[in-house]
Amino acid sequence: MTQIDLVLTNTAGLHARPAARFIQKASSYTSKVTIRTGEKTADAKSILSLMGLGLGQGTRFTLMADGADEVECIAALKAMVENNFGEG
Repeated sequence: MTQIDLVLTNTAGLHARPAARFIQKASSYTSKVTIRTGEKTADAKSILSLMGLGLGQGTRFTLMADGADEVECIAALKAMVENNFGEG
């Protein structure tokens, strides 16, 4: 398992559009991908699960991947978060 701690800096938080992009990218990998914040854990390939976390700007979370392509998966998703999901 590969994991990394990140902080959500996107001004609007993880709303529908960036969540959809995140899920699309996570789903392109075979690894199981999860996000944990506090006591809550979500499947990063499920829009309902991910939106249920209510991630807003400044939220710290742990991104975890487990599988054959976990390292590449984490690297790609980390870049996406750090680039604010491609939003200005």
